[in-house]
Amino acid sequence: MARLLVIDDDRSLIELLSDYLTRAGHEVIGAPDGQRGLAVVAEAALDLILLDVTMPGLDGWQTLARIRAVSTVPVIMLTARGDEMEILRGFAAGADDYVTKPFSFAQLAARIKAISERAAPDRHEGSTVLRGADLEVDTVRHRVLRSGQPVALTPTEFAILVTLLREPGRVMSARHIVAAVWGPEFMEETGYIRRYVWHLRQKLEVDAGRPRYIVNERGVGYVFPRQG
Repeated sequence: MARLLVIDDDRSLIELLSDYLTRAGHEVIGAPDGQRGLAVVAEAALDLILLDVTMPGLDGWQTLARIRAVSTVPVIMLTARGDEMEILRGFAAGADDYVTKPFSFAQLAARIKAISERAAPDRHEGSTVLRGADLEVDTVRHRVLRSGQPVALTPTEFAILVTLLREPGRVMSARHIVAAVWGPEFMEETGYIRRYVWHLRQKLEVDAGRPRYIVNERGVGYVFPRQG
């Protein structure tokens, strides 16, 4: 189903994850540190990376920065810390999701499936190019242009933008956005939406403090306003 790279200094965890995910139909490559993980990134076509934060030598943050310099492959961060600043740091660095250890392998497999699907070419019926204000979003090529200039988004940020842009003027609750982007089984996990929207605004908006594209309707949700 997908070619996955697991970068973690815990070799036992790599073996257990590899066994579980292989039985789920994935191809899994293991790397015990950041340097060897980066070598795999340079040589192999990957669909998703599972990246541990705390590793000796090149840690997860440094590894992620180097991955993002050359690739937009989706990355799920694995960490023993689940505090607010740690999670925000991951999103700011370009992570697509964040899983706190210890975690359920079944839950992780579900997150891998959700991210892989939203990173794949869009098969949604209708136009593959969405437009709003001075944004142009190609859902097949996963390309975003603002006033003709490319904007680099992670697959998760891209999926949130497309969800809102498909129905301009409709205010969507956090639960609705989570269900559309991650899947209905994650509908109650709305805590990250505010953080994702914050980072998305930093990339899209000319003035993130006065957003034009993703507007918050207090107590209700988010909307991409109709133009004109």
